[in-house]
Amino acid sequence: MSAPTATLRSEWAKLTTVRSTGWTLFAAFVVTVAFGTLVSALSNSDYDSLSEQEKLSFDAAGTSFTGGLLGQLAMIAFGVMVIGSEYSTGAIRSSLAAVPRRGVFYLSKVAVATGAALAVSLATTFATFFAGQAALGSHSTTLGAHNVLRATFGAALYMTLMAVFSMGVATMLRSSMLSMGILMPFFFLITQILASVPGAKKVAEYLPDQAGAAMVRVVPKSDLPYGAGGGFVIMLAWVAAALLGGYLVLRNRDA
Repeated sequence: MSAPTATLRSEWAKLTTVRSTGWTLFAAFVVTVAFGTLVSALSNSDYDSLSEQEKLSFDAAGTSFTGGLLGQLAMIAFGVMVIGSEYSTGAIRSSLAAVPRRGVFYLSKVAVATGAALAVSLATTFATFFAGQAALGSHSTTLGAHNVLRATFGAALYMTLMAVFSMGVATMLRSSMLSMGILMPFFFLITQILASVPGAKKVAEYLPDQAGAAMVRVVPKSDLPYGAGGGFVIMLAWVAAALLGGYLVLRNRDA
């Protein structure tokens, strides 16, 4: 068995034997579906009170994906725990002793966790879509409608990329608590505040969560300078920067 294959198997064993990561992925599924369904039900009941312009721009698919606002926090926690647990338990020393090639170790850990995050994200977004459309009743849409399937896959990719971005950040910071203490308030509060401040809005538009939001919209925001494709490229740039930063720290610092 080659070293990369053995490392992948080892990382898969780690991921599947640690209960906290499994429960975190389960939480991402539950909160995303539950919150998206709730918002869809409320939107259905309030639909008649919307103006004609609001009805014309109503995004049925995007409404069901609003659960991703909470689901992304669970995916951030998952990404942080995948890496941070190595440092919090001291297992990073034995891991690097077993796999001295740090690039192989890092790539294997990220690849295994990304695969798990993507599988859960796909199941989550499709379940969220169908539950949300059921709650929207006569105001619902279908997967065959224009851009709806693209938005559904976009929602899954966004959740996955947030987990991968968090892995890179956690590798740079080498601490679960510090990573969570920075990422959670940043995406839950700070970016929302920046997006509502006129002077900072242009900068906030290019932050990861704002770019990710563009990926899940069927009806694009008219004041956003890019669409779903642009949001995907911006997200990839953030993820690549975080992973590169994590690799450089892992390569150059002692365990």
